[in-house]
Amino acid sequence: MSVPVEQEAGASDRAFALLQDVLPQQVLSKWMHRVARSTVPALRTGFIRAFLRAYPTIDLAEAAQPDPYAYPSFNAFFTRSLRPGVRPLAGGDDVLVSPVDGTLSQLGTLRDGELLQAKGIRYSAGALLADESAAARYEGGPYACIYLAPYDYHRIHMPLAGQLRATRYVPGALYSVNASTSRAVPNLYTRNERVVCEFDTDAGPLALVLVGALFVGSIETVHAGEINPPPVRGGAMRSIDTGLGTRFARGDELGRFNMGSTVIVLAGRGDLRLVDGLGPCSRLRLGQALARRG
Repeated sequence: MSVPVEQEAGASDRAFALLQDVLPQQVLSKWMHRVARSTVPALRTGFIRAFLRAYPTIDLAEAAQPDPYAYPSFNAFFTRSLRPGVRPLAGGDDVLVSPVDGTLSQLGTLRDGELLQAKGIRYSAGALLADESAAARYEGGPYACIYLAPYDYHRIHMPLAGQLRATRYVPGALYSVNASTSRAVPNLYTRNERVVCEFDTDAGPLALVLVGALFVGSIETVHAGEINPPPVRGGAMRSIDTGLGTRFARGDELGRFNMGSTVIVLAGRGDLRLVDGLGPCSRLRLGQALARRG
């Protein structure tokens, strides 16, 4: 199977990035957070109807509740759950699977503490994780960066069974994380607001970085509730003790996004090997194999 060709940043990409520099990112995202949770019937229905018109390929037959207008708010519709069995997990317990539906931005092996963001752009794992000592645990291991478009399923699941060892909220900007911005904004994922979750697994250390973005008014985890937005945005990175030691099975729900965003998966050096045939722009579904042991 051929892998789509990755593009380099063009004039339109750079113009879009410059526009985001002048937009009131925090104000817009705060507004979206409020509006998306409104239960006012006309507002809720209007948003859902406009969204379905914009993204007609959404398959509501996969949803646990297929009637889009049965949800109490746009956010409840947007973060809808799936029917059991529609996203089977690949292989056995030793297969690392995609935690989300989405599009691969990049994947590879962590070398010299750096990940590839786009052609010619690399960024620091230590900065991404907000912990240089944590980054060392993933040196030589596989990573995958997966973008969730607005039409994707927006719950995040565990790619391997593991025990939660750390959660960190890292303040930052709220640039869009689509392919255009990724090509044009250096250190995009280390500049944006994010939540870092680290786990101990039978295959070694595992990290999932949930990256916020423009209009992503909420990052929520099942163990700590809504983490983003905090009461006051900005400030220093903070550790979250709630839920430490929680054990998750492979495929268990970990959290969810409001609007589109990105999940970055990092695994420690060991015998996990990325599967063949994946590359930038490849489409993924929750439960699809990303790496296998051996």
